[in-house]
Parts: sequence; C-alpha cells; structure tokens
Amino acid sequence: MTRHQDHPQNGPTLSVGHGDTALAEALEQGLEAFNSAATNTTPEDRGELSVKAVDEDGELIGGLTGSTWSGLFAIDLLWVREDSRQDGWGSRLLRAAEDEARRRGCDRANVSSFTFQAPDFYRRHGYVETGRALGIPGGAEDVHLHKSLAQAPSEPQAPSDPRPLRTPGPV
Repeated sequence: MTRHQDHPQNGPTLSVGHGDTALAEALEQGLEAFNSAATNTTPEDRGELSVKAVDEDGELIGGLTGSTWSGLFAIDLLWVREDSRQDGWGSRLLRAAEDEARRRGCDRANVSSFTFQAPDFYRRHGYVETGRALGIPGGAEDVHLHKSLAQAPSEPQAPSDPRPLRTPGPV
C-alpha cells in the first residue's frame, strides 16, 4: 500500500509504502554488485550461513543466521527460545557458526546487539566492543562487537568486570 507518491510531470516518481520484496531483492543485487567492484571480489565470495537446533519433536530451540564474505563472518540473528536459554544452546549455535565460518576461510567476525539483548554473551565468547550507537527505543544502545577467528575456538569465559583496570598508587 502506497501512502504517498510524488508525481512530477515528466521523469522519475517517488513512492513510499510498506515492505516490498521485489525492491529489497533489486537493492540487494545492486549493492552486491557495487560492493564487489569496490572490494575486487565476486558475488560468489559471499555466502549465507545458518545453524539451527530443534528438539525431539522438531520444534525450534534456536538458530543463527549470518553471512560470510571475503574473510568476514557477519552475524545477523541469533535467538534461543526462552525455556532453553540457560542450557548452552546459544554457545553451541555460535561455536558451530564460527567453525563453519573458519572452514569457509573467515578470520574475523562482526555482530551488533542491543544492550537489552546479548552483548555480554558475545563478550564471554571473545568478542570485543568496537562502538556503540545511541538512541535505541527504551534508552538502549546498539553495541558493535568484533572477534578474530584466527585463533582456535575457545569455551566461553566468565563475565569480566567491565570497569577499567586501575594501577594501585603509592601506599
């Protein structure tokens, strides 16, 4: 449904509306071609990646989606249903995705997580904060994180104290 249209006498028009699958696909193709030219890569260098966990009844426990591109693993979504969140499924999904990304030649990973979601989860898995964006609804922030995949996979670490280290002064 179009809410507004700009109709000049001649030439292009501008339409504003709801989701448009055909538009999203055309934009994806155009951006992929631009990115390939700018980075001297091909669209074949990019691949979707997904990991899924289901229970004995075939019901979704959780999953992860992302993509790999010329050495970079970008995590788009990671979700675990509420009744399984303390059972280690998030860690298993992340490890499996990172292992597959390494198999595809990736040596780094990026993810963004709102402060009310899981930035601490990613930190426990070796991700380092690289920036924040303010202005998320509810007073939250968008935390950007990065991890080197060059080293061997590691088990999650206990949460660390986020306060900066202080060198003790003279006694």
